[in-house]
Amino acid sequence: MVTQKWRGFNRQFVGFGNFIRMVQDSIFWKALSHNFLFMVIQVPIMILLALILATILNSEIKRFKGVFRTIYFLPCVTSLVAYSVIFRILLQSNGILNNLLQDIHLINEPIGWLSNGFWAKITIMIALTWRWTGYNMVFFLVGLQNIDSEIYEAAEVDGAGKIKQFFSITLPLLVPVILFSLITSTNGTMQLFDEPNILTWGGGPSNETMTVALYIYNQAFVLNSDLGYAATLSYVMVFIAAVLAFIQLRLLGDKEK
Repeated sequence: MVTQKWRGFNRQFVGFGNFIRMVQDSIFWKALSHNFLFMVIQVPIMILLALILATILNSEIKRFKGVFRTIYFLPCVTSLVAYSVIFRILLQSNGILNNLLQDIHLINEPIGWLSNGFWAKITIMIALTWRWTGYNMVFFLVGLQNIDSEIYEAAEVDGAGKIKQFFSITLPLLVPVILFSLITSTNGTMQLFDEPNILTWGGGPSNETMTVALYIYNQAFVLNSDLGYAATLSYVMVFIAAVLAFIQLRLLGDKEK
């Protein structure tokens, strides 16, 4: 399919034409840069927050642990449409957030959370972090609970404080969980579709939040119905995701030995 120009039942052999078109496609490269932007900024923030929350919930504080676990995990099982509608209501020009910021005199005019390219990217990052931090937190929490408490007791006997225990014991033993979360979060970011499609009305404004998955969807079903070109972009994204996973395995996987 990647060597064909395929529209409906009409197929035409184009050889490497789809790949040449991809190299010359400025919108594709713009969309790919957005995927990498979200991956480089949003994923580390989310992983760090998940680790902090898991550490707090795994501490000796016992009151309301179950409640907070539910609260943090609830966003990832919330309907995408429902939470997108809520975000739109909160972040529209005359929405609750802008009105609140103006009332306390932090801003003089409404922020274009969904209409300005820069702020629309920030909005998507906030939405992704809100939705998936609790999901990753669960994995970290399970990892923390499987660390033998005797290791910490031995470290205390040797005079190691809580901070040193965290960096010398907790983090090294959590490397497999961190690696798993990084790979799954990276793959999720490379496949990002729902938030830019629903929150910013299909990658707007002016493709400023366009992602490759959304662009592939548009090429296949919305704009050109060119299944051959869409398949080419899909194969390229699978290859990129595989390379990123390999790099992460090489960087962190060796530390498990």
